[in-house]
Amino acid sequence: MPRIRFHDLRHTHATLALQAGVHPKVVQERLGHSDISITLQTYSHVLPEMQEEAASLVASLVFGR
Repeated sequence: MPRIRFHDLRHTHATLALQAGVHPKVVQERLGHSDISITLQTYSHVLPEMQEEAASLVASLVFGR
C-alpha cells in the first residue's frame, strides 16, 4: 500500500471540493491560504471543467435548455 502523506489528503480534499462546486473562497479559507490567488493557482487543473460547467449553466438560462 502506498504511503499517503497529510499533504496528499489536503490536496485531494481541495480538488474534490472544487469539483463538487464548493466556492474557491471557501476552499481557500479551509486550507488557510492567505490569498485566494494561491488556491486558484495551485488547483487550476480543476478549473477547466468548472469553466465548461459554468458555460453550460449560463447557456441553459439564456437559451432555456
